[in-house]
Amino acid sequence: MQKKCERIIEQASAEHKLDRDEIETLLSCEGSELDFLFAAADQVRRSFMGDAVHLRGLIEFSNYCERNCAYCGLRESHKTLPRYRLDAAEILAIAGAAVPLGYKTVVLQSGEDSYYSAEIIAEVTSRLKEELSLAVTLSLGERAEEDYRLWRDAGADRYLLKHETADAELYGALHPDMTWDNRKKSLYTLRELGYQIGSGCMVGLPGQTLTSLAADLLFLKELDVEMAGIGPFIPNANTPLAKAQRGTVEMTLKMIAIARLLMPQAHLPATTALGSIDSKGRQKALVAGANVVMPNITPNKYRRLYEIYPNKICLDDNPAHCRNCIGGIISSLGRTVAEDAGHSPKEQFALGLR
Repeated sequence: MQKKCERIIEQASAEHKLDRDEIETLLSCEGSELDFLFAAADQVRRSFMGDAVHLRGLIEFSNYCERNCAYCGLRESHKTLPRYRLDAAEILAIAGAAVPLGYKTVVLQSGEDSYYSAEIIAEVTSRLKEELSLAVTLSLGERAEEDYRLWRDAGADRYLLKHETADAELYGALHPDMTWDNRKKSLYTLRELGYQIGSGCMVGLPGQTLTSLAADLLFLKELDVEMAGIGPFIPNANTPLAKAQRGTVEMTLKMIAIARLLMPQAHLPATTALGSIDSKGRQKALVAGANVVMPNITPNKYRRLYEIYPNKICLDDNPAHCRNCIGGIISSLGRTVAEDAGHSPKEQFALGLR
């Protein structure tokens, strides 16, 4: 088994191709071959993406959501959760305060909240670009194609829409008011509109199998994403999955490492969720193929209310402290904080062209 794993890893490191059976084999590897996998992913990351770690400042501007995803604490049926919305001026002020800290990118994230018209988001996006010269990632869920087009025209560079699971049956069970086909359609629409696309999955969902996880990676490869966010499932007490087992650090790291072998030019975050279940989780991801961190720059009084999952790290840290802390983590690994906006190195995006 060990020699088989190492052979697959060496081939994938050179060719960046894996089939389903090969992925399942790597997801089953352990011991010394697991170390070999992480080292290979780290080398591919270094060769294609360099040693710089890109920071994305996350602004969680609304915790209202019209969906009922079975794993998410923001679900519409969680009636006791205090809700909040930030207006355009507040969003711009938060982003403006992040610029002196060295942030070149902000991520505007919310639940699926139709209170914000396409025009409101377009105006905020345009002002972030024109007044602050920031790269803008939007993460607002499924919207109409004309909304996506308007935001792209307003200057949005990237869109983050996690597919969560590429197992159609599991997707349907977790998303009672959504469909896998529409999720895929939304992602391919974003591709056609010229966004740098981020997607990704959760690891350890109830009912998930190695075959499901392999399908996630193959879907990300097929979509040719510019960013792949892979983090552990963490059960929330206010959801139907409250009593489910959470995902593991090890399997999450395996997924990140294999994603790096498959997609050498993709940005891979060391996720907050991973850091929330392991105090060294983000460091472990950064030496297993990851090259992005997304510090939360949302005001503290709102962070606890954006509880997709419980016990998030850094809930009481101010943005300056978070920036210094993550800078120290990156330096301790012999890495540097990137000084550019971190656009995809793919030819059509490398210069931040729209």
